[in-house]
Amino acid sequence: MPIKVLVISSYDDAFNAVRPEGELFIGLHRAGVEVEVMTQGNAEYAGRFREAGIKVYDFHPKKTWDPAAVRYIRRILQEGKHNILHLFNKKAVVNGVRAARGLPVKVVTYRGFTGHLNWYDPSVYLTHFHPRVDKITCLADSVRDHVRSNLLFRPAEFAVTVNKGHDLSWYEHIKPADLSEFQLPDGAMVVSCVANARPMKGIRYLIEATHFLPPDAPIHFLLIGNGMDTFSDQIEKSPYRDRIHLAGFRRNALEIVAACDASVLPSIKGEATPKAALEALFLGKPLVFTSIAGNKNMAIHGETAYIVPPGNPKALAEGLWWMWQHPEERLRLGENGRQYISTHFSVARSVQEMKAVYTSLCHP
Repeated sequence: MPIKVLVISSYDDAFNAVRPEGELFIGLHRAGVEVEVMTQGNAEYAGRFREAGIKVYDFHPKKTWDPAAVRYIRRILQEGKHNILHLFNKKAVVNGVRAARGLPVKVVTYRGFTGHLNWYDPSVYLTHFHPRVDKITCLADSVRDHVRSNLLFRPAEFAVTVNKGHDLSWYEHIKPADLSEFQLPDGAMVVSCVANARPMKGIRYLIEATHFLPPDAPIHFLLIGNGMDTFSDQIEKSPYRDRIHLAGFRRNALEIVAACDASVLPSIKGEATPKAALEALFLGKPLVFTSIAGNKNMAIHGETAYIVPPGNPKALAEGLWWMWQHPEERLRLGENGRQYISTHFSVARSVQEMKAVYTSLCHP
């Protein structure tokens, strides 16, 4: 009998944002796992699930604690006789663990970032550390290690890593955007940075890094994402103020990255396998990024990317200046990065790893 899984997650987001997780479950379905998904029925990816032959329940909990949601999820579990219940966000976790009470279903939760999961916090025993939870799948080793460091009376294997892999074919159709709106001079090295302006993203260190670059270097930065205008005052004091361009939120961010010469991600903490870094690498863009735990195993310094310490603007500047000074090596770095990431962070590999997790729970 095939393993039967009910996934509760929200796919009500941009197509590319949810694609890695969605394709993981489509891959599992094709690999013989009977997958059903509970999500918003009008979400774009819900249609993709249906096309793949996956049953979609048009429902997602609207509140963190929702007795009606608990009853509905429980009824679906009882009727469907699922082996695995996989819960991907807080609303799903809180309601799902209660719905599974007393039922012969293994409960798996998902954790995508480090921090805020401490053994001394009583609230965690209502979510990921709830007695009803059998396993936590973590986006990266850094997340897994954080969870394991806070386990009480649970084996280390309670938390395992399963990356959300990508596929090289997703990027083959991406055509470089027209960057003429930014009035970039001929011969400039254009560096993209895709992020929302949260402190953990380290944007202020990137802007500070411009003070360590030669003042006349033809290096231009495109800051892509929400809230970048909050750095306007800092940018105004930069010697590169006329070479830092605020692109804001863009639906064609991938096309803009594809049109640039390099990418930078100056994160200082908290992230786990950042999507912006994965996308830049899959697009073959030379990448300067930091050695935070969440970036571990994504690249090899000097071979597939240029890796610098977090919170170090001088080191960021050195990496960017190296990119400018070594155009041929920069291209080699980008191609090596693409080959490395497509091997180590593929969706096919993620499917195999997740299937192994499910099998270990159903057939220990």
